[in-house]
This record gives sequence, structure tokens and C-alpha cells, in this order.
Amino acid sequence: MLTSKNLRVGLIPKVSQALVTSSQALLMAKNSSFTVGIVGATGAVGQELLRLLLERNFPYAQLRLFASARSAGKTIERGGNTFIVEEAKPGVFGDLDVAFFAAGGSVTRALAPDAVKAGCLVIDKSSALRMEANVPLVIPEINPEALRTHQGIIANPNCSTAVMLMGLWPLHQKFGLKRAVVSTYQSVSGTGAEAVRELESQVQAHVAGHPLTHKVYPHQIAFNCLPHIDSFGSDGYTGEETKMAQETRKILGLPNLKISATTVRVPVVRAHSVSVCAEFERPVNLAEARAAVAGFSGAELVDDTAKALYPTPLHYAEKVKCGVGRLRLDTAFDNGLSFWVTGDNLWRGAALNALMNVELMVRTGWLQPKIRSVMT
Repeated sequence: MLTSKNLRVGLIPKVSQALVTSSQALLMAKNSSFTVGIVGATGAVGQELLRLLLERNFPYAQLRLFASARSAGKTIERGGNTFIVEEAKPGVFGDLDVAFFAAGGSVTRALAPDAVKAGCLVIDKSSALRMEANVPLVIPEINPEALRTHQGIIANPNCSTAVMLMGLWPLHQKFGLKRAVVSTYQSVSGTGAEAVRELESQVQAHVAGHPLTHKVYPHQIAFNCLPHIDSFGSDGYTGEETKMAQETRKILGLPNLKISATTVRVPVVRAHSVSVCAEFERPVNLAEARAAVAGFSGAELVDDTAKALYPTPLHYAEKVKCGVGRLRLDTAFDNGLSFWVTGDNLWRGAALNALMNVELMVRTGWLQPKIRSVMT
């Protein structure tokens, strides 16, 4: 039976796989004077950020949590620590070195300029500023150098874009991407905790023989699929589909890339999957394609159809890497490959990607803490 707490564990009772190596921990421990904030700390992504900051031993001296005025004063307990939620408002960023924004585009537009003015680096999860020319859109394994070009704000890609590129990037590096047609299978946690509860309640109602009601989605999500994520544009594409195309072009540095997406919400609690049919500039073969994926730090090759081995959302919830499988020569495209990629939308597509960007900046020295006076 689905329960709300399954949002955190993806229905698999297993130990988190976000542990850092000892060498990483030693490297990051050299500087432990960062003051870090999470804006939107009570939401699904904010809670994952808090968890990952603690589990991955990020070198902070102080960690502050922010949310709306109605959540101010609440306490959150994690890892033996008690945090008091503060109101997210102008003037609270003066002492912060970095703030993770996970509260939606309206909050980013309202508060990010104030944070930047205060000298705080903003790592933004929303779509508000992703396509701004002066805001780098970064996946650390793909375009890390873009981190150095920031002017106070670094954007996180859309969850479906991030998961897809974990499979597409190593193949692009090997064969040169020309065009792609993709279909997504996106979990309800991408909408938020309320959507998870709606799926849960519909399943429970079905088992009990009661009528199924819906509020979050325009139709019942239990036992159903909805080809409708975000609002529809005049061209018939949804906002999510448009984001995937635009963001992929920006991250890969391919402004003329031909890409078409169909994004679908499915009754899965956690982790998104993407079916990709891609055409490349150079001739492709399966052995080289599998080797490219297997050698990429952001992906794990799971591709043995004889043994029914391929990635599934249940097996890639709470995993750092994305799973790539079902690699095969595409029968519609010249120099084409088709494949399937699955990854945790709350981690790879949101909280973890954001944190890995900052971890990289700390390790390289691209991010330094503010100089603070010491009172005697």
C-alpha cells in the first residue's frame, strides 16, 4: 500500500546511496566556514536538500532554513539537529554565502535579487531564470565550466531534462547529437507532496470500493497516464515539453538542435523515466554506445534484455546515478540509437544536482566564504 512516507524512500526500504567517499569528505572538510540557507525548506525538494547536506557532510558552519510566513517558527529535526524555520523575506541573506532556492519561480523573482545584492550565491531550482543569458544552467558532469560564469545566480535544470541528459550526454560526446524525439514517464513527486497524497488516496479508495476524487490533476492519476505536464501553449506543446527542448539546447551548447518531447505523468511515486530516440552525426554501433554510457560518471549501464535487466523507477529512487538501458539501433533514424533512462527526480533532477554544483565549486575554490570579523 502506498503511503505518504514513500515519497522519501521511493517504496524501497534501503539505505541512502548518497554517501561521499572519504577523499571527498577530507577535501571538503578543509573549509567549514560556509553559511548556507535553504529557501523553501519545508517543501519536498527543500527537505531532500536538507537531508543531502547532512548526509554528504557539506562543510557548513551554519545552516538556516527559510519558508513562507505561515511556516516561520516551526522546528525541523534531522540528523540529531533541530532547525527553526525563518520567514523568507528581503534582508535575511546578508550573512549567507550560498542559498538554495526551492520555493518556485515567484519566490525566486521576488527574493533572488536581494540575495545577490547581499553577496549570497543563489542556486535556483525553479524555471524562472533558466533561459536568461547571464544565468548558467548547469549539470556538473556535463558543463561544469559554466559555473565560473555566474553573476550571482546558477540555475538548476528541469527534472526531466536532467534525467534525459544523463543518458544522452555520453552518446552525444561519442557520436554527435543531431536530433531527438523523447517521451517521458514522470512521477507524481515532481508535482509535490500533495500529488503523492492524491495518488495514495485514490489507490486506497479503489481498494475500499469508494469513489475516486481528484484535485491536483485534471483527471484521476491512479491506474492512469496523463500527457499533460504544465500548461498547453499555442503550438500544442506543454511548458514541460518546451523546457526540455530549450534547456537541452542551452546545456549542450547546441542552439539549433532539433528536439521534440511528449511529457507524461504516470502513477509512480518517485523517479522519472525517459524514452529517447536520437539521431547522430556519425555512424553508431552498440558496443561503442554501451561503452560510452558505462564510462560516464553520471550514468550506470543496466542493459541485459536476456535477463530482463533494465532501469526502473523503483530501483533508481535515491540513487546518485541514473540508469540507462534498452540500448538498440533506431529503425527510424539514420545513425540512430534508442534507449531508456531512469533517475530520481528529487535528487538528480533537483536537490542533488544543485548540491553537486556547489560541492564542485567548493572543491575547486570557485566558491569562497565571506570574510567575517571575529569578535573577541
